[in-house]
Amino acid sequence: MKKKVLILVGIFVLACVGKYVYDVNIDHNFEPITEGKVYKSGVIPPDELPDYISEYNIKTVIDLRNPGTNDLVNNPEVTNELSAEKEAIAKIEGTNYFNVPSHQIPDKETLKAYFKIMDNPDNYPVLVHCHHGEGRAPLFGAIYRIEYEGMNNDEARKKTRWFADLCVFNGDKSKGKYLLDYKPEHHSVVAKK
Repeated sequence: MKKKVLILVGIFVLACVGKYVYDVNIDHNFEPITEGKVYKSGVIPPDELPDYISEYNIKTVIDLRNPGTNDLVNNPEVTNELSAEKEAIAKIEGTNYFNVPSHQIPDKETLKAYFKIMDNPDNYPVLVHCHHGEGRAPLFGAIYRIEYEGMNNDEARKKTRWFADLCVFNGDKSKGKYLLDYKPEHHSVVAKK
């Protein structure tokens, strides 16, 4: 009996590792925030961007990466990677690229730039991405849900990741606390159309 339990646990762990490797390295943590309107991801290699943009009819890419963070483990963001993405998107007719550099917790100016893009109905569908697609991109997705869809803060926080209470979106940690304390101030209904 004990051996069977260990085998089942081993299979479960392998399945979880396999899903994580697939999500991060093959699918780039690409997920809908709101199907047909807003998507989030990690970095998608420039040669793969046209496929995602075509399949999901994406009209705007918002890159939250902030070059020069010198954080080689969590956010190894360098200018030439941002330039390569911008150049790849420039070759795709009808698609806009915006770099809205954000720290892990956005400041007012960053949010103002984000809202300016999101207020324009011609920009939809939108892809918002950071480096891994696990921190800033889901955070901005939650802000979108609060500001543009009227979702309450805790529900938006919980929808950031399937295990929100076990990561930085936990209510006691940085991003979770930010979302729980976030005060909607933009109040746009543009995206509801």
